[in-house]
Amino acid sequence: MSKIPITTHGAEMLRAELHKLKTVERPNVITAIAEARAQGDITENAEYEAARERQGFIEGRIIELEAKLANAQIIDPKLLDDDGRVVFGSTVELLTDKETVTYQIVGEDEADLKANKISYSSPIAKGIIGKYSGDVAEIRTPGGLKEYEIVDVKYE
Repeated sequence: MSKIPITTHGAEMLRAELHKLKTVERPNVITAIAEARAQGDITENAEYEAARERQGFIEGRIIELEAKLANAQIIDPKLLDDDGRVVFGSTVELLTDKETVTYQIVGEDEADLKANKISYSSPIAKGIIGKYSGDVAEIRTPGGLKEYEIVDVKYE
């Protein structure tokens, strides 16, 4: 499996979720299953079924997070210095015909438009990666073709 890029912050978020699942959620669901079993017949016990379903979800998520972290290529944006070139992890200020927006280019698991973090696989990121401050990128969006001028590129 190929390496998947993720920022140091994104990797920390995945590690924190994995830690919580293993140390809090897993023990809680094991206790819930034991309590439901103690009530007697488990064939028609909704609490037992719900706890078992929750356990399956938790175990699946643990496996998924461990795989993602094992295949992650962790990139610290602070260590980048690409002379104003847009790369994974960089924070980019863009000027459109109507407004100025700032995005950080991150991995798919950490993308959050409300926090101005876009996935490296998004159309905007694909259109600006490799370009330099001062360049103009034409990007096809659902609203049509848009021009984005790269005003500034930071590595933070």
